[in-house]
Amino acid sequence: MKHLLRLIPLALLPLYIYSQPTIYPPDKIWGQLFTDVQMQKILPDGKTFVDMVPKRNPKDIMYDYGMMKGPKFDLKKFIDANFELPPSPQLNYITKETDVVMHIKNLWGVLKREPDKQVEGSSLLPLPYPYIVPGGRFREVYYWDSYFTMQGLKESGETEMIHNMVRNFAFLIDTYGHIPNGNRSYYLGRSQPPFFALMVELLAEIKGDSIYQNFLPQLQKEYDFWMDGHDKIAKGTALRRIVKLSDGTIMNRYWDDYPFPRQESYKEDVETAEKSGRNKTEMYRHLRAGAESGIDFSSRWFKDGKNITSIQTTDMIAVDLNCLLYKLELVISRAHLINGNDSMVSVFRNKANARRIAIDKYCWNKSLKFYCDYNFKTKKVSPVITPAGMYPFCVFQGKPDYLSLLAKQASEKITNLLLKDGGVTTTANTTGQQWDAPNGWAPLQWMTIWGLDRCGQRVLARDIAKRWIKLNVDVFNRTGKLMEKYNVVDTHLEAGGGEYGGQDGFGWTNGVLLALIKKYGVE
Repeated sequence: MKHLLRLIPLALLPLYIYSQPTIYPPDKIWGQLFTDVQMQKILPDGKTFVDMVPKRNPKDIMYDYGMMKGPKFDLKKFIDANFELPPSPQLNYITKETDVVMHIKNLWGVLKREPDKQVEGSSLLPLPYPYIVPGGRFREVYYWDSYFTMQGLKESGETEMIHNMVRNFAFLIDTYGHIPNGNRSYYLGRSQPPFFALMVELLAEIKGDSIYQNFLPQLQKEYDFWMDGHDKIAKGTALRRIVKLSDGTIMNRYWDDYPFPRQESYKEDVETAEKSGRNKTEMYRHLRAGAESGIDFSSRWFKDGKNITSIQTTDMIAVDLNCLLYKLELVISRAHLINGNDSMVSVFRNKANARRIAIDKYCWNKSLKFYCDYNFKTKKVSPVITPAGMYPFCVFQGKPDYLSLLAKQASEKITNLLLKDGGVTTTANTTGQQWDAPNGWAPLQWMTIWGLDRCGQRVLARDIAKRWIKLNVDVFNRTGKLMEKYNVVDTHLEAGGGEYGGQDGFGWTNGVLLALIKKYGVE
């Protein structure tokens, strides 16, 4: 009976789903108005307009726009008159706490959002349960951000919020067939690094094994999304997120189903594609796939290692993505074990074992002694060392001695190339992109520390954790804020690069910092 009661909220979700009206992305709703606003850049950044809510019926706004356009037409004034600016409530939050832990615990309430209501013309995809947003310009829930936010929610005793967020992601899977980048209509063409299985595992550690049973249907649907087309492609070809290598090995890449500029970065994508001189559709695919990876953008994806115009994301078998899918296969196997379905336990255990063998074969760079991405078109392993290469040490099962040996070799690269005063950089390259040096990001600190600690490199793990904690606390003491990203090379300077300015709040920074302070303390 208890199991049945736990299942009731999810069982009721179809009623909620079918009540949803059809949602169109901003470029479809606003047509030429959308293009004019984005290309003229009359707002702070491209994400501002696509998050705005119309003050009246969209059809009436578009009729007036067509009638009023002319040589003396003031587009900015028209937007101000017809749209509400998206709110950023944390900007009104005045920091009074001197203790960073208490500050974070108070911030959960500021970053919390209640269940959504559908608003005509809004890009927001309504969610049925409360959730935590990152902060700043990121006013919606984000997929991979949320796993790291949950680490802090756990330390704060916010168990029900974790459960609600997992329910929301299950709802998104049931409604749209996958978890979008974020709960916005313009994000529906892509997902993000698939951490749903790790979220379910985290919640199960708190609430018990029944959690695996409750969310098994959504775990399977998540897997089906990433593996769509695996049975339809020939050797040496790729389809959506699937790559089938010449030996028949199936692995995954990042992808986006839409072949046009990102609505929230429309002007930037159009200009990048034009500057590249390459096929524009191909460029938009690579840029969107980079956004799905969460690493948007980085020399990790650049052919020449320097310029975004050489981006080649969809050509890469990403080591972090395949490790997360390996973990998903293991979690599905465990859920079937709890259900007593022995045949499916073996099926998914075998899938995971095959994927692990493939990751070792194609992503271990023998000369660098580090896990890297594999370019399936050039048939070469990437020479770019990034914290993505630490994911295997976080999730691989079995062969502890073998993993310990590889972790020792990998730790030398981390120390020599990425370790700086404030933690680890995202790459050793300085390109002006936000996922390159000198920037460090909370999720990559977490995965690096976790992998090193799990595989015997505990001294280095502690060292990185201490450096990151000190940097976060120092910036908080100077500014009263916790930031999206940090300059780990010169800890007195702000992080920079990318398509927008620094954002505060900040969900995954808060979560990782609380969890690291719990484990390693703060000086």
